[in-house]
Amino acid sequence: MNINHFNYKNTEVKMQKGGKVVRKVTIKNGKGYKTITKYNRSKKVSSVKKPIHKSHVSLIQIGKFIPGLFNDCNGNCNKKTRKNKK
Repeated sequence: MNINHFNYKNTEVKMQKGGKVVRKVTIKNGKGYKTITKYNRSKKVSSVKKPIHKSHVSLIQIGKFIPGLFNDCNGNCNKKTRKNKK
């Protein structure tokens, strides 16, 4: 199968305490995107969308597991700031 005519969709929903995390992979005509969306009590908190590398698209096409595919989509959700009161 030619990589330029490859279409694929997959969605994973991970339920956590107080919310959920949705991870999506979408490939259309050989170009793909990965998305992580975080919900807290059914409200969307953050969403990160990045392109998938061409080598990863070819691995997905043959059905290989890619460890750490979503590692670069975490964003800055762990950064917390505190206002200084004077």
